[in-house]
Amino acid sequence: MSIFGSIMGKIFGGGPHAPPVTAAPVQPASVPQAPAGAAPTVDVEAILIGFAAQRPEALDWRSSIVDLMKLLDLDSSLAARRELAKELKYDGDMNDSAAMNIWLHKQVMRQFAANGGKVPAAFRS
Repeated sequence: MSIFGSIMGKIFGGGPHAPPVTAAPVQPASVPQAPAGAAPTVDVEAILIGFAAQRPEALDWRSSIVDLMKLLDLDSSLAARRELAKELKYDGDMNDSAAMNIWLHKQVMRQFAANGGKVPAAFRS
């Protein structure tokens, strides 16, 4: 499975440690809507908060792709992040890991939203 697929699976896969999926009755216009007939909205932030509550260390998953990947028990090495960047079609300089990391975090959050996840706007901007 791809790295991105693993990330999505941890959030949308409903694994044994994932909180239940909840339907959102109304979403603000600024939040992308899931396609008609799609699964109920997944509260991504609530799931990540739940995962964070189970970890002994504090992780800055709200702004760090490294910490987000650690929170999901995935390889967060530079090599893994470069592979994720390729999967998500990053066209920047992969040697500039700071810029790549910022882009990756935003892109992953945007992908959560585009796939039916309820994601605060601040995570996608």
